[in-house]
Formats: sequence, structure tokens, C-alpha cells
Amino acid sequence: MKRFNKFDTYISSVLQGVLNVVLILLAFVLSIFLIEETLSFIKYIFWDTKHSSYKLTERIIVYFLYFEFIALIVKYFKSNYHFPLRYFIYIGITALIRLIIVSHDKPFETLLYAGAIFILVMALYVANLRLLKKD
Repeated sequence: MKRFNKFDTYISSVLQGVLNVVLILLAFVLSIFLIEETLSFIKYIFWDTKHSSYKLTERIIVYFLYFEFIALIVKYFKSNYHFPLRYFIYIGITALIRLIIVSHDKPFETLLYAGAIFILVMALYVANLRLLKKD
């Protein structure tokens, strides 16, 4: 039985190492996309003469999505290989807000997206309830 425990520990260590390497690569790729989005954003603001407020807002939200994913990976390593639920909820709320801004021509879908945001905010409140009690 001890032999299997040693094997299980070895397998989990190897898989954890693979996960860490892949997450570092993902953070690197996301950082490249963030830099590319920054350059595109600067070009859009300063050299594009036709500014659409919806397009500009969509780009800003996509920019924040990159930040949130990179922050999630950083938090994963800082919190001893654990993904906090809050960060996934933040990303979900931001993505739904982007959907509302981009495709707001169907009122019922917009209402459903808003309802989903409300549910995510309630989930965020429940997830942070323990932290609120400490304060």
C-alpha cells in the first residue's frame, strides 16, 4: 500500500509540474496578446479617424479580460497552486458585459445576459461572505 501512495504522489507531482509549465506558457502568450492589444488600442485612438464608442468600449473590455486572465494565473502561483473562485466570477461578469455591449440588438438576450450578471454578482457575494464577516 505504501508503494501506491508513493506512486500517487509522484504522478501528482509530475502532473502539477506539467500544469505549471503550461500555465506559464499561457501567461506568456496572454502577455504577448496584451502587448499587441495595447499597440492596436493606441493605433485605434490616435490614428483611426472614425471612432465608434461601442468598438472603443469593446476593446477596453477585451483589454481588461487579458489583465484578469493574467492576474488569475499570478494569483494561482501566489496562493499555493489554487484558483480562487472570485477571479473566475470577475472574468465571467466582464465577459458578459462585453457581450451586452457588442450584441445589444436583441433585447431578450440582453435581459438574459443581465440576469446572468446578477446571478454572478450574487455568487460573488456568497463567495465573499466569509471575508465580509471578518471585517
